[in-house]
Amino acid sequence: MWAASLLFACTESAEAPGTSASCDVLFGAPNAHTGLDEARCQPRCACGGVEFAPPVYDAAFVAKLLTDWVLEQPYANVDADPYAAPAPVTEGPDAVCALVPGTAAGTGARPYALVTYESETEARAAGGHVTHFGACGVCSPLVNLGVYIREPDLTGPVRACGLTSKDAASNIACLSALGFDEPCAQIWYWNTRNTRAACLAPCLAALNAPYHDENGQLNACLACDEKESGAVFKAVAGRTRRNSGLPNAMCRPCSEVRPLVHDYPHE
Repeated sequence: MWAASLLFACTESAEAPGTSASCDVLFGAPNAHTGLDEARCQPRCACGGVEFAPPVYDAAFVAKLLTDWVLEQPYANVDADPYAAPAPVTEGPDAVCALVPGTAAGTGARPYALVTYESETEARAAGGHVTHFGACGVCSPLVNLGVYIREPDLTGPVRACGLTSKDAASNIACLSALGFDEPCAQIWYWNTRNTRAACLAPCLAALNAPYHDENGQLNACLACDEKESGAVFKAVAGRTRRNSGLPNAMCRPCSEVRPLVHDYPHE
């Protein structure tokens, strides 16, 4: 199981917005492991006439995601390997996952549902608050959004889970301890397991490599993970940081990032 620790699930220009130079700047939150500096990767996009700079979500905001809201119908566990079945069918290109508030009960946590709509317009007309682009999945609940906000680089924590876990159950328990609910922790585990089988050689070779090559591309391990495991992970998980408008230590082209500001009025 030690190899699992190498793998994880798997995402201000001086030029005017829309120029080729601003489009070359990637979206992310670079750290010492990224391999790119702030001139190459920034937590904002200014390309193609669209400017997007997500707010900094503080600990109080994350706490409210957990205390102010409760999911009415939790997702079923992902007990079977989704990579052993045909790839799940995805929704249309404009689909969104929206939080639909339920009836408030006193001053406690307010119930909510997660509903996939064909478009933002349809979601808003139904009283929904878009929580990410693409169809809903097991990582769509707000508890998992809180983990993505709190942990902009999950490499270290997930690596630690791989090193300390003796089997699938302990690995999933470790991932759950990061704050993920169990279904979301499970798809992270299955993604890791699939990538280990498909990408072991490039991942061993890239063990100490930065996330990005000098040309800004993902290193061979992460590129293999994206190719071999990404589609199923995204279809089952629903939420990713890219489709939730959240920067992280793996930088992405702005064309892959969906601009979204999270705001869920409790009242």
